[in-house]
Amino acid sequence: MTVSNRDARYNMAYQQIRPWDVFDDQVLDIMQSLPREQFVPHAYRSLAFADTRIPLGHGQVMMEPKLEARMLQSLAVRPSDQILEVGTGSGFVTACLASLGNSVSSFDIYDAFINTAKEKIAMQGINNVHLHLGNAFAAELPREGFDVIAVTGSLPAYNDQCEQFLATGGRLFMVVGTSPVMEAILVTRHGDEFVEEHLFETDLPPLELLPQPSRFSF
Repeated sequence: MTVSNRDARYNMAYQQIRPWDVFDDQVLDIMQSLPREQFVPHAYRSLAFADTRIPLGHGQVMMEPKLEARMLQSLAVRPSDQILEVGTGSGFVTACLASLGNSVSSFDIYDAFINTAKEKIAMQGINNVHLHLGNAFAAELPREGFDVIAVTGSLPAYNDQCEQFLATGGRLFMVVGTSPVMEAILVTRHGDEFVEEHLFETDLPPLELLPQPSRFSF
């Protein structure tokens, strides 16, 4: 008996993702409604719903579905949110963020990723994404301009450079540390105070272009 992609996405959401403490119905709905298989490189299409990283090229990977979902849940994206994504990759997380929020500005240093993501996102009828080729940390971004910032590659230690771009009440997700044990953290801005919450242990390839260190608090 052949399992349809729709059934496979449902099984991924409720047998793989939900047991990893993902209880947000909106996130589960997004993970099973968006066709993740269309964002996976053709050579790895059979692994689209597996609990594994998928190579994208240039040493980068598509995160495991449960990690993507856990990140989305922790960011608690609202329909009015302006979102910054550092690392477009396959474009799947970009599409998820865009489906949950108001608009997404996503940066990647590889034009192949940008071009592929643009095509895949357009196929879903998603039109609130702005893709940028380049280093987000070197871009002229609006101060306090984003409600959500998702950094999809790891940093060796926490860096506060992204904090200046968070609006009051904004949430920042990043993974910090060195392989094989890193930690996902969430930073929430309350006025002039930035509160760190340690979420879970994981492992993620590093960002290729890192921000310049200023204040380390991890």
